[in-house]
Amino acid sequence: MKKILPYLFATLLAGFGLLTLFLSTSVIFDLFGIRAKEGNYVLFVVWSNFISSILYIFAAYGFIKNKRWTATLLVISTLILIAAFIGLKIHINSGGIYETKTVGAMIFRIAVTFVFAIIAFFTINKQLNKNHNE
Repeated sequence: MKKILPYLFATLLAGFGLLTLFLSTSVIFDLFGIRAKEGNYVLFVVWSNFISSILYIFAAYGFIKNKRWTATLLVISTLILIAAFIGLKIHINSGGIYETKTVGAMIFRIAVTFVFAIIAFFTINKQLNKNHNE
């Protein structure tokens, strides 16, 4: 069962990363008419999601290979998203146009990324310490 967990986490994170990569790339490059469906998107938020999606995919690999840097990548991604969220709040308070769903989506994305960072920190470090002591 314990050997399945890294693959489960990696699969979930890779799926989340690939979906995010597809959607953010589609908005940035106006593919498949997704930009029109998104409405009043905020470009720096989309770019932060794009960067995070790449970090998610590398972190998924890190989960499978038990790499200590996995949690670091996810913390960096969390910080990027928090910075984008702060920028979004400034944008909103300055009268910038945005979709209300963006605020909820950013909170969700920050929470999911942070949870994956915590999982990576505790599961990978525990596994590495166990292997080191044997």
